[in-house]
Amino acid sequence: MMQAMLVAAGGFFGAVFRFGIGQMVKKITESTFPIATLFVNLTGSFLLGWLTRAHADDSIRLFFGIGFMGAFTTFSTFKLENVHFYRKRQWKHLIAYLAISYTGGLLAAFLGFMINFK
Repeated sequence: MMQAMLVAAGGFFGAVFRFGIGQMVKKITESTFPIATLFVNLTGSFLLGWLTRAHADDSIRLFFGIGFMGAFTTFSTFKLENVHFYRKRQWKHLIAYLAISYTGGLLAAFLGFMINFK
């Protein structure tokens, strides 16, 4: 039961942070490019790589790795935004978003993982 509570608490904070970032981005830009989703997904990739390399204990892993990062990052919104680009025939946006998200996400996770904790 305690494990589920840690995941739920982390998920609450991850969702709130993601919402806040989305609201901030809306205030500072009028771009139709999904900057907020890109930011949270790249940041989440980096932080999860970092957390994995840190060999965090179970409660930290449950709260941050599963709960917070699970709610902070968003695979479904990312996919839906790509569908919108496809339906609107915005090929440059679609290709750029896919390339930046996948390549950037892998690079961010790798960089996070490569940080030395000694």
